[in-house]
Amino acid sequence: MLMIGTMMAALIQVLDSTIANVALPHMQSALGAQPDTVTWVLTSYIIASAVALPLTGWLANRVGTRRLFIASVAGFIITSMMCGMAQNLEEMVIFRAFQGVSGAFILPLSQSSMLDATRPSKHAQVMALWSLGVVIGPIVGPVLGGWLTENWNWRWIFYVNVPLGAVSLTILLAQLPATESKDRPFDFLGFVLVAAALAALQMLLDRGPQVDWFDSMESWIYVGIIVSSMWVALIHFTAVEHPLFDRHLFADVNFSVAMVLMVLTGMVMFANMALLPPMMQNLLGYNTIDTGLLLMPRSVGVLFAMQFAGWLVRRGVDSRIMISGGMILLSYSLYQMSGWSLAVDRFHIITSGVIMGVGMGMAFLPINVMAFSTLAAYLRAEGSSLLNLFRSVGSSIGISIMMALFSRNVQVSHSDQASHITGNIAGVLDFSTVDRYQSIGEVALRVVDGEINRQAAMIAYIDDFHVMMWLSIATLPLVFMLKAASQPTYSAPPSGH
Repeated sequence: MLMIGTMMAALIQVLDSTIANVALPHMQSALGAQPDTVTWVLTSYIIASAVALPLTGWLANRVGTRRLFIASVAGFIITSMMCGMAQNLEEMVIFRAFQGVSGAFILPLSQSSMLDATRPSKHAQVMALWSLGVVIGPIVGPVLGGWLTENWNWRWIFYVNVPLGAVSLTILLAQLPATESKDRPFDFLGFVLVAAALAALQMLLDRGPQVDWFDSMESWIYVGIIVSSMWVALIHFTAVEHPLFDRHLFADVNFSVAMVLMVLTGMVMFANMALLPPMMQNLLGYNTIDTGLLLMPRSVGVLFAMQFAGWLVRRGVDSRIMISGGMILLSYSLYQMSGWSLAVDRFHIITSGVIMGVGMGMAFLPINVMAFSTLAAYLRAEGSSLLNLFRSVGSSIGISIMMALFSRNVQVSHSDQASHITGNIAGVLDFSTVDRYQSIGEVALRVVDGEINRQAAMIAYIDDFHVMMWLSIATLPLVFMLKAASQPTYSAPPSGH
């Protein structure tokens, strides 16, 4: 029952990070917002969540994991209701920020709670369950959001959290064991520095495409805040007695390498999930429901792979081999996708999706297992918050970079293809005489331009798939920096901690 309650809490939090994307046009008209301001519904949630995540370890020590977890789930339910009742954009942005803060603690606490509630021999099995929700949630989110928006109302993308959250909260109140609180000093300066860097990074990724990236002074201001804050934070964390993040976390090789792997895999996995739905709907002509059904098979691949990977870990198979195999499968699926065209059929979409799902499941679970295999138990809550923070940052960076590359490559491909359009197209249309046909000639030119746009967009998507393929391959050398699982050198806080 505790596993069910914990998993439900994690699932509603992960779902909410993507479920609102498809409902933005409906929110825009209902809240009286503009296209460039309605995106703050997404941005406010992401920034608030990223800023709050580093507090997880300190708060878990200060008030206890049980109290913080229950308060987070309760807060997430209340703020979800508030988002559903918002009457204007200002209210929605504020409520989404509160939702991001309350939801920020759910994922790391759900992960550490599941680890604390089970024996080390069962950690691979419970991580398979936890990772399943984290990976499948972003896949199901847009589909569920589209279905609720089309058949009910966009407000139900928030109201759906209420019954699920209530069940989870009831189970947690009854089953979650109590934990001791520790009087740990709060590193206020460290938190301010990290929060400033994370907020500036999210603003840069969100505002970059709108202000033409580094051609704008605004982007350079964000870069200055990021670099200066992180530089001062690095010096600060090495100098103070009680830093925001326990230094023993970074002394653990497996955990440090796992954080880097989380950034890279987050960039590939979540950027791919963000690119496929618009490609299938705008270029291939599928509606929201069909798009969801065609993307569902990758969830089946994830489900199968995670259970299989958990079984292999319990049988003593080296996790590094599984991570490498998963990344190779992920690379192969992206290689297949880089050979797509506008005529790609359902079979190839489903096949590559299943292979990608298997690769994601084979890689994501062992990374989480290896990250905690040598980590002391008292560091799990803080370590889980850092791991989730790096995954979130990686996904934001990946989505932003791939979208920027897509926009640029669409323009380049359009220009390249347009230069090959001669004055006589297949002997049907002569540009020199197009004025004779007036509106008919204009329609013909628009049809030609529309087809060039479609081809250019498809080429840009293929280019993105190529980049993600090479990013997946680039993670392989890092995998072999991981060490075989062993007992942590200390299981309780060292004296003076």
